[in-house]
Amino acid sequence: MTSFDDRKNASETRFVMDAAKEFKSEARRNKALGHWAAGLLGKVDADADAYALQVIVADMEEAGDDDVFRKLRGDLTAAGIELSDQAIRDRMAEELKLARDHVYAQDLNVNR
Repeated sequence: MTSFDDRKNASETRFVMDAAKEFKSEARRNKALGHWAAGLLGKVDADADAYALQVIVADMEEAGDDDVFRKLRGDLTAAGIELSDQAIRDRMAEELKLARDHVYAQDLNVNR
């Protein structure tokens, strides 16, 4: 195998690993968002867990974050909870950063 092939394979492997980490990060973010919104909606215990799962599943509807945003926005509005779109998006960004930090730190601990 040539060094070009080696670099190509390494690049492809890294791409797959990065995509997997991003998927885990987004799923972790969605679970955290689900629990956050569940608290606002007055859900606890199994109901909060079930709602968090609904938020995770909502992210499977289309590429990007808009499906999760619409789920949260719709449910909060239906419950009469007033939050700005920006407040929801800010929380989404905050939870994604925390989730990425966790997933990447976990990966570092495994690869030591």
